Amino acid sequence: MDFGEKLMIKPGSSVKLADIDPSFHGDIRNKAAGKDALAEVLDEITPLQEKLYAEKKHALLIVLQGIDAAGKDGVCWHVIRAMNPQGTYVASFKQPTEIEKAHDFLWRVHQRTPAMGQVGVFNRSHYEDVLVARVHNLVPEHDWSKRYRQINHFEEFLSENGVSIVKFFLYISRDEQLDRFEKRLEDKERQWKISGSDYSERERWDEYIAAYEDMLSKCSTEYAPWYVLPANRKWFRNLAAANIIHQALVDMRIETPEPSVDLHEIYRKYHHAIRNG
Repeated sequence: MDFGEKLMIKPGSSVKLADIDPSFHGDIRNKAAGKDALAEVLDEITPLQEKLYAEKKHALLIVLQGIDAAGKDGVCWHVIRAMNPQGTYVASFKQPTEIEKAHDFLWRVHQRTPAMGQVGVFNRSHYEDVLVARVHNLVPEHDWSKRYRQINHFEEFLSENGVSIVKFFLYISRDEQLDRFEKRLEDKERQWKISGSDYSERERWDEYIAAYEDMLSKCSTEYAPWYVLPANRKWFRNLAAANIIHQALVDMRIETPEPSVDLHEIYRKYHHAIRNG
């Protein structure tokens, strides 16, 4: 299955999430088959990320968005774990500080974009400024409506400067979200993740869906495409994300850098001398 081709939002298309099945799992038979396939692709991601870190000519930005309990943390646990922490980090964007509010909305985001050789993961991102800000009327429509264009320009700038961008919208059904909330309430190890706002935000479900549809329709571009990951099945969500990340790394055509020293000289002066006392 070509995950990228199947799940990518084609630039210029108009998205209706009702047309997408959040339980879709393609031709992957079951959870066991999905986990086996995930293990294989993670093994391929690891050396590619190591070469990315060594070459330092490219960077990868992974954006995770989704309604509460969609699995953003889960992708970090099950997919990003394939990468060496020395070259990978996760950033999250919540309520802005007073200093951040004194700048344009992208100011705090640009500071967290990955340097060359790095993989940066945004667990929530600059898209909160056309989601929460819109649904809760934190800024006037005149302001948030301009942000789609500004975000596209920002991402194009990053792309032209060596940052590959992959954006995932994790899509679950309303019933699946409620089931996950219930499991959190019953699991003592995960009760800390639940809050009253999780339930109050459900009352705005339709408003969020409309905001997500506009985000996907207006901000999926050739240089920074959106992928809608059907996420009712966690194992498929993880497998799809891993495959698309793997392809993004392959497409960079990363080369292992040449040694910066004369290996023969190093061998003669140090290694050979140590070996022979």
